[in-house]
Amino acid sequence: MRPVLRLWLPLAVVLSVALWLVLAARMLPVAQWPAPPFDPQVMSLDQILMAFGMMPRGVIALLAGAALGLSGAILQAVLRNPVADPTTLGISAGAQLALVLATILAPGLLAWGRWPVAMTGAGLAAALVLAIGARRGFAPVTMVIAGMLVGMTASAIATAVTLSQGQYLLSLVIWNGGSLVQQDWSGVQALALVLAAGGIGAALLARPLRVLSLGVEGAGGLGLNVAVVRVTAVALAAWIAASVSAELGLIAFVGLAAPALARTAGARGIEQFLALSPPIGALILSVCDGLVLAIAGQGGEMFPTGALTGLIGGPLLIWLLPRLRGSTPPGTEAAEGPAPRLVRPVRLLVTLGIGLVLAALILIWIGRVPGGWAVLDWDSLRAFLPMRAPRLIAAASAGAALALAGAILQRLTANPLASPEVLGVSGGASLGYAAVIFLAVAPGAALLAIGTMAGGAVALALVASFVSRRDMPAERILLAGIAVSALASAVLSAMMAVGDARSWAILNWLSGSSSAVTMPAAMALAALAATVLGFTLAARRWLGVLPLGADVAGGLGLPLRRARLILILLAGVATGAATVLVGPLSFVGLMAPHLARRVGLARPRDHVTGTALIGAALMLAADFGARMAGFPYELPLGLFASLIGAPWLIWLMMRSVR
Repeated sequence: MRPVLRLWLPLAVVLSVALWLVLAARMLPVAQWPAPPFDPQVMSLDQILMAFGMMPRGVIALLAGAALGLSGAILQAVLRNPVADPTTLGISAGAQLALVLATILAPGLLAWGRWPVAMTGAGLAAALVLAIGARRGFAPVTMVIAGMLVGMTASAIATAVTLSQGQYLLSLVIWNGGSLVQQDWSGVQALALVLAAGGIGAALLARPLRVLSLGVEGAGGLGLNVAVVRVTAVALAAWIAASVSAELGLIAFVGLAAPALARTAGARGIEQFLALSPPIGALILSVCDGLVLAIAGQGGEMFPTGALTGLIGGPLLIWLLPRLRGSTPPGTEAAEGPAPRLVRPVRLLVTLGIGLVLAALILIWIGRVPGGWAVLDWDSLRAFLPMRAPRLIAAASAGAALALAGAILQRLTANPLASPEVLGVSGGASLGYAAVIFLAVAPGAALLAIGTMAGGAVALALVASFVSRRDMPAERILLAGIAVSALASAVLSAMMAVGDARSWAILNWLSGSSSAVTMPAAMALAALAATVLGFTLAARRWLGVLPLGADVAGGLGLPLRRARLILILLAGVATGAATVLVGPLSFVGLMAPHLARRVGLARPRDHVTGTALIGAALMLAADFGARMAGFPYELPLGLFASLIGAPWLIWLMMRSVR
């Protein structure tokens, strides 16, 4: 272990224990602490709260953190992917979807408890991600793309089902936060058994995983059944993560940060890696929960512990990025394979453009009324046009802007996983919006737009400046974006925990809606999207050369610093402007460039133009679904963009590489 971390880890242990002791002593003097076995009949109220609330909470924080750390370590070891964890692979979102569907649509399924339901959801999500990964040789970037798409689709469906029943998004905010509040010791006992069984399983898998680290062909040559090892390891990790989700809700980031810290701490070999990740995960979650309780004080807990993990883990992971040892070990996994390239892309682009216009006209003419579906007559159309036209223009413009930002970022970083959402741009834009809400008195639309665009540009500039000074592979750039996103999400959760009118304004905006947009605002967004498209087309040479690497680009005379700065500003402005309308939930910036590439639009000019058209079409369809699916309630616009585009992209990824 490195000398600095020999001191760091004991200090973290001391901090965790001291924090809990101080908080427990503040709640009840040490002399009055109850001793086991606990008998409520002879205990005071404060002693009952200590024995069945504070004490099991302190223990379950350690157990849940250790379980998530072990789950993340197993996934990273078996998939040879340093950014794999239950969150990025969609496992936690699958468990969430199953629990939400059971709670709302079939509560009788919960008669046997939440665990079987959560296991089913997590298992199905993991199986789908593995099926996609198997078609692409389990390439690391492909696995994370598949996991994010599966997780995004599951979260979108869970949100849609909840909101369609008239429940508000606040319920999902609480669930996603992950609360460690306890009322007895049953959760501790359950997670202790899970951690013990998971530890035994990890120990049995250690030797096969060490052989697998030699590569698929090398491991197969030594007689290892690679498929069985992968399925077994992923199933074990999914079971551990789903157990935590069933007991506590969603606690993100711990399964990603703990293995990263284990590598930095000097773990050599699979055994040390699997052994060191759980205690580090336990420390991370325990410290976070202690800080939540310390902030809450006597006023009660204001936000769940999971909302704080990003505040600590995000900056920590950014600091650790240049110190991470190794990456994906050498192997023979195949990448996604070359995308098709159309000989005459103009024909497809014209078709996309005509289809977009026809779709907009159709969506203006048809609608849903209390008596069912209706096609508007001419008089009704004239009456409804002032209301429908602005939101359709705004939705299409926002989709085009987000798609262009995603295309710029993917070519700028040569990373097919880059998008405004993944690289923290949407998170930064959200922080900019929230900062204006909290700092300005009655802010107007212009001020909110400026704040949102500035936040997106600053977040992207932070990630770009961090990675530009270091020679980092794509997965570490991705980790930086994930860290920024986690930090932004944690800050937003803390802001919304205040509970006043400003918090509700942020919560309402997070779901994304175009219902209140005016025609001047819609036309302004359309003009901005067109301007970004024009600048992007003008920079098509840069976008064609930058994916070849800095050395090649510089050798061809490309002004690297200026090109990167201009493209970063373009992506930040486009994301910020669109985020004001649709909120940060949409993944159009990830989906549209991939869809354009998979249908054969490869050259920069064709790719950028097709990406903008596909992004606009996704948002038009999402706007229609948001208005009609939950009628008379209106569902989130960004959510429906995920529901439409993600399954299509999953299907494309499932197709065999020829």
